[in-house]
Amino acid sequence: QVNVVESGGGLVQAGGSLRLSCAASGRTSSTYSMGWFRQAPGKEREFVAAINRSGGSTYYADSVKGRSTISRVNDRNTVYLQMNRLKLEDTAVYYCAVGSASVNPAQYPYWGQGTQVTVSS
Repeated sequence: QVNVVESGGGLVQAGGSLRLSCAASGRTSSTYSMGWFRQAPGKEREFVAAINRSGGSTYYADSVKGRSTISRVNDRNTVYLQMNRLKLEDTAVYYCAVGSASVNPAQYPYWGQGTQVTVSS
């Protein structure tokens, strides 16, 4: 079992920045890839970014590419998502997931509870 806990969400003005953190603990969590997804009200959960287990490969959704950076610190089993130039449409609950580096949420067996990000005008 792998436990996943997100933090760092909050209210930010459009154009601002936010850094989300995700701490994974438990069974060999450092051997997994990790990803971020988000879900806005009335919409399906969508892929945001992912990073492989070594941290050498990263993947981004087109909607956040160039504005966001995913990184990880393996000895802390922690992943970060730095988001810059935030837009109103970035408002969502952000979920951290542990599994395979994929855009498909079904490839991640372990999920956190989510952290709310609200971007205001």
